[in-house]
Amino acid sequence: MPETGSILQERPTRNERTRAGSLKRMERAFALAQELATRDSDYMALSLEAGEELKKAEELRWELAMSAQYVAQVESRKLSSPFLGAEDLLQEGYIGLLKAAARFDPDRGIRFSTYARWWVRAQMARSIETTGRMVRLPGGAVEQLRYLREAASKLEQDGQTYDIAALSKETGIEVKRAEMLLMQGGICSIDQEDDSGLSMKDSLKSDGASPHDEASQRESLQILEEQFEEFLDAREKYIIVNHYGLGGGSPRTMADIGKSIGLSRERIRQIEVGALRRLRGIF
Repeated sequence: MPETGSILQERPTRNERTRAGSLKRMERAFALAQELATRDSDYMALSLEAGEELKKAEELRWELAMSAQYVAQVESRKLSSPFLGAEDLLQEGYIGLLKAAARFDPDRGIRFSTYARWWVRAQMARSIETTGRMVRLPGGAVEQLRYLREAASKLEQDGQTYDIAALSKETGIEVKRAEMLLMQGGICSIDQEDDSGLSMKDSLKSDGASPHDEASQRESLQILEEQFEEFLDAREKYIIVNHYGLGGGSPRTMADIGKSIGLSRERIRQIEVGALRRLRGIF
């Protein structure tokens, strides 16, 4: 249609790095075509044909977006929190996938899942900063806080002690900013008392087992420990006892146990998996 040609051939005021601009111009042109069809019956057939093609394009966009839905599933599990669960974040992730599908340019030679991951994270971070926190944080700060927590978890798994300076070095975030982000992480102590002198701990329901269950568990554990000598070698017994804090000791990390007997953390894990599998088969 001559009237819609001017819209489709518009030159943007700035360089467009995605396909979103051309898609919006196409939608504007279709809206004008529908308006013209109401005035001129000769345009009705063209308008209907354009509508069918636009519907196919929407279906293809949805199909492209859902081809990477595993990206949204993975990211929702990573970013879930008590304030915003994984299911809610997954819906935000689908919105991010649709935005990515509208902007994706296959000519750049980038996999769609790689391109979509950024849009999924951005959409989830925006949702977290608006609805998922008691204290609102910008999207960039949400990402940095996640990096800090991941670094802390990694250092803990490796059996290393750390402070804010160590986390700052690990993530490349300034110490002062790292300290501020960790303070805004939505964490509070259950021992902190209110004006009445009661703490959150006093009003929480106990998740502990009943006395009967605890006695049963202790008896089962005692029977199991008595059989360690028969079914486990000395190294396996040492790893199981120390990792789970049996015999009244404190639980130790795999990295710490590995250092004490000259083995890597991964080797300790493999030995423990084999020992537990054998014990499950016996008992």
